[in-house]
Amino acid sequence: MSTPTTSSLDTPLPGNGPLQPSTLSSSSDGKEDGPEPLPGGADPDVPSTDGAGSASVVVILDPAEEPERKRKKGPAPKMLGDELCQVCGDTASGFHYNVLSCEGCKGFFRRSVIRGGAGRYACRGGGTCQMDAFMRRKCQQCRLRKCKEAGMREQCVLSKEQIRKKKIRKQQQQQQQQSSPTAPGVSSGSASGPGASPGGSDGGGQGSGEGEGIQLTAAQELMIQQLVAAQLQCNKRSFSDQPKVTPWPLGADPQSRDARQQRFAHFTELAIISVQEIVDFAKQVPGFLQLGREDQIALLKASTIEIMLLETARRYNHETECITFLKDFTYSKDDFHRAGLQVEFINPIFEFSRAMRRLGLDDAEYALLIAINIFSADRPNVQEPSRVEALQQPYVDALLSYTRIKRPQDQLRFPRMLMKLVSLRTLSSVHSEQVFALRLQDKKLPPLLSEIWDVHE
Repeated sequence: MSTPTTSSLDTPLPGNGPLQPSTLSSSSDGKEDGPEPLPGGADPDVPSTDGAGSASVVVILDPAEEPERKRKKGPAPKMLGDELCQVCGDTASGFHYNVLSCEGCKGFFRRSVIRGGAGRYACRGGGTCQMDAFMRRKCQQCRLRKCKEAGMREQCVLSKEQIRKKKIRKQQQQQQQQSSPTAPGVSSGSASGPGASPGGSDGGGQGSGEGEGIQLTAAQELMIQQLVAAQLQCNKRSFSDQPKVTPWPLGADPQSRDARQQRFAHFTELAIISVQEIVDFAKQVPGFLQLGREDQIALLKASTIEIMLLETARRYNHETECITFLKDFTYSKDDFHRAGLQVEFINPIFEFSRAMRRLGLDDAEYALLIAINIFSADRPNVQEPSRVEALQQPYVDALLSYTRIKRPQDQLRFPRMLMKLVSLRTLSSVHSEQVFALRLQDKKLPPLLSEIWDVHE
């Protein structure tokens, strides 16, 4: 039985020697605590478990992804459920200035930024007021503080001059449409890459016309180009390992012990190739090698399975309901089951893949989402979470700008994408149960996968 080489894992991390399976061991002496649950709950596309969570992400339930929920006839609602304002707890009206919030807090934050309210507000309670629908009227300073803590961004607020220019552009567009009735409208997918013509948004709501005035910075364009190129390079290296994978048994008795072992070996060797590809990519993500060795290992161990699931979704074919690896290896649900995986893990994988397919991410969006996933500061055993969070922020900013340029009319696209990070936490928990089940079946994982997934014999 041949096994894929681990050459891509032998590249040394800065000043620390090669990254071998034994070096992936955590420094924690006790049982790791799970991540804190994320506000907003789990993705409706993935069965809920106790493992969901992510750092500083606000999610919105997606009506398009809950086909079985009964809805009233009439115009489709912007949100489903009783979503609450992340500032005061009142009923939220939409995603404003990067935060799920009510109309009142949206307007308050905009006025505070435009009028410079931060320097005029004062709190009589020492700046510790607990914000709710009542207190928001009593203490402006604490309300503004809570807005910023929830994630509202001042740069999303248009100045009076920007608003004036926006109105002028809108009037000009209306005049052009009236004079040329056959002129096409704004394309929802006009930007397909980093250099595409930008739209923009003031981040203030969900109305049409948002998307004007936003452009990717030169640094963001370069970042996206580097990430996409790195992914392409890593994928090409993975193809060279394809002949080394144990063949999928054909013609033999599918229930024979040898056939079952061969299918399991085939899948684990594909997993090793995927891990190598992820490690190679992480080393090329700007900022990753600036972290200490312990944090590099902690982030890789926690994110690897989630990135593997993202890549699995990327390779999903909705017409055949199959997933293709390394161009030539195509698998159905039955194939996953024959390889020894449980239905409780297989079904969520395919449900998640279908949900990602509906989002229709391009290469740049996938690359940015993976980078954001890598720099998750709330992972177990991370030594410098604030530094990890600071490294993550430019990728979040770039993804926000990119999605608003690409789909200026779809204000829910960005939060939907962030919501998938919550889904991945849930799937990661289900994966841990799957690994435990494999141990009960006497299926032994290769050393690298055992180290990555903390399987201790």
